[in-house]
Amino acid sequence: MPISVARIPNLECEAFYFDMERRGIELRDLEPHAVAAALERGDVDAGPAPLLDTFRLQPNAAPIAGFCVAAVAQATSCALHSRKPVTALNGARIALADADDTTANLLRVLLTLKHQVSGATFVAPQSEHDAILLTGNQGLRQRRGTRAFPHRYDLGQEWQEWTGLPFVFSRWMARANLERGDFVVLQDALFVGQEDWMNNLYKATGPRNDLRMLPREVLEYVQGLRFYIGVPEERAIALFQEQMALLEDVSA
Repeated sequence: MPISVARIPNLECEAFYFDMERRGIELRDLEPHAVAAALERGDVDAGPAPLLDTFRLQPNAAPIAGFCVAAVAQATSCALHSRKPVTALNGARIALADADDTTANLLRVLLTLKHQVSGATFVAPQSEHDAILLTGNQGLRQRRGTRAFPHRYDLGQEWQEWTGLPFVFSRWMARANLERGDFVVLQDALFVGQEDWMNNLYKATGPRNDLRMLPREVLEYVQGLRFYIGVPEERAIALFQEQMALLEDVSA
């Protein structure tokens, strides 16, 4: 059986898959919020799971080296678009457009603990709302803001300005019972894919019309990300866990 991997169809994840199909790895398109459940069911062998899901997945799944998606100074693709300033969002209705639990809870932490906003509720995009959280490629397409929502808050930038740290949105996980040989192949594909995709990106000349981005904008976006966990990312993960615990205490 070929290795099956969850493919997130967003720009920030494209490098991960650059060398996989050549190796016969089967790619299955999933949204970020669906990766953890697919791993638990055995539908896929590995994939980039949202950070909060990775804690729940262990020990039945394990990290693949330190591969991740982390925003250094700003996320660009993950932002809150609001009709009014963030400090005026007490009691606001905030729509979530396909946001996973990690992104939604990062927003909760920033609203409650950083900006002292209370009473905000999350609703479906079809409902009336005062603000909307956009992520992934949809967030990139609206990175310059929208007419209906004059205030835009980049969640990665909000976190970095508050903590001085990057924010880890997801990390690669593999089922714990994945055969060792398959694990090694997958890990090598991630290493090689990162390098080859970046080399190809530097040589690319065409725009990304699907994202409304010029080549320079794509390069700047990718250069603002980290794909491997280092000391700052480890500290950020630990701090986010602490903030989540504090958030639960405040909400109790």
